[in-house]
Amino acid sequence: MVTMRDVAQRAGVSIATVSFVLNDTKPVTAATRAKIEQAMAELGFRRNVVARALASRRTHIIAMAYPALDHKFGFSAAEFFTSAADAARKQDYHLVLWPVGNDGSELTELVGQGLVDGVVLMEVQLDDPRVSVLRETGTPFAMIGRTSALEGLSHVDIDFDQTVEDAVEYVYGLGHRRLALISGNLNDPLFSTYGPYVRSEAAYRRIAPQYGIETVVMESSGSTLAGQEAMARLVRDHPETTAVLIVNEFAALGAVSGLNRLGRRIPEDISVLPLLMAPEMAALTNPELTIMRTPGPELGQLGTEALIRQLEGADPLPPQLVPAKLHPGATTAPPPS
Repeated sequence: MVTMRDVAQRAGVSIATVSFVLNDTKPVTAATRAKIEQAMAELGFRRNVVARALASRRTHIIAMAYPALDHKFGFSAAEFFTSAADAARKQDYHLVLWPVGNDGSELTELVGQGLVDGVVLMEVQLDDPRVSVLRETGTPFAMIGRTSALEGLSHVDIDFDQTVEDAVEYVYGLGHRRLALISGNLNDPLFSTYGPYVRSEAAYRRIAPQYGIETVVMESSGSTLAGQEAMARLVRDHPETTAVLIVNEFAALGAVSGLNRLGRRIPEDISVLPLLMAPEMAALTNPELTIMRTPGPELGQLGTEALIRQLEGADPLPPQLVPAKLHPGATTAPPPS
């Protein structure tokens, strides 16, 4: 087994200097650090993460708290995880996924064990119990999402206002005047204050009238079956609809299959545009979905950077809102004449 002594001999430095580099306990010149890292690479030396944590009282591990029991894993969520993990790795941190609930109880137990240096919160509620837990325990954290009160909270999020406006403007430009939004189910206690649902619906109710469009909003839970059922209700109650915007990506998949079963051609009879989806998910339908592409890669990186800046004592990352961008597919077209 390669030891620190071996690395020190290869680099021509003392064992203590190698320890300073491994544990970040004392400053070392860039040239000396480069020699040590080159020696470690040549010898195949592997850092002892446990020893490093004991020496520095930091684990260099951060957690992404994702309420997996309440939210399905999709391609969009995967993009957040992978970009966050890559951003952490580039800063010499490791990222782990914690599939803990939104009530904060599991989070209390986990952060109390000192397993991680900080937490990135995902799927944030407007009034999120996890924020109180992290504040009370003094755990550094950043949010990918927003609570209703943001003072002193490090956060990045989707710009829902801009995303919805761009989506409405796009279908309006195609000639659609009879639109509907399939929103999340705000009557479900688990999602009554879920930021993406609340903010998307509020933006649509504000923006649609500005284009002279009647505000039609229908609720749907986040499943393919719920998307199918929503389309059955839409065709029954609003048969004049020529374009539909859908918040949840799984409901959007169900909407396509539901319309096909009802004999509605996409996009000849009705256009379908999910507001938040990854391209890999859009490619699962026939025809392939036109989508507002979720900015998962950007936000995963930004949220992780915001947390690591706290941990390193660097200047805080300013709050940032990133809109979803139109990603062309084959489910939107001018309305039937």
